[in-house]
Amino acid sequence: MDFAEVDCIMQLVMASGRAIPVPARFSYHSWDPYSIHASFFVEGRAPVSWLFARDLFAEGMVRPSGLGDVHIWPGAGQSALLCLELSSPGGRALLTVPMEVVTPWLGRTYHLVPAGFEEASLDLDSELSWLLGEVT
Repeated sequence: MDFAEVDCIMQLVMASGRAIPVPARFSYHSWDPYSIHASFFVEGRAPVSWLFARDLFAEGMVRPSGLGDVHIWPGAGQSALLCLELSSPGGRALLTVPMEVVTPWLGRTYHLVPAGFEEASLDLDSELSWLLGEVT
């Protein structure tokens, strides 16, 4: 099983403008080629996990992207930041991370499964058998 992960410290931007560091992990697995798994670790609590499209993440590195619960865009200013806004019924969170941290990792995901070849990585027969409870 091929995968790529990056652990990083994101900054949770508060309404006051103050930022709080939040350890995070972005994971990509070739067996789930369309998805990025993001986990955020808050001391004393279970990790908070989100799942979103790899294409959304990649597009958000160059222009504002996303509809609904996940928005990603490149930050403006002197330092190159990736901005990630997550919305849920419990509230909103704006997190930032330096582009230099996530760019090489995203490149590794495309090395594992090139763009346009995601479907070739899926074993739909096995997945359907598993979903239907069939023994292989």
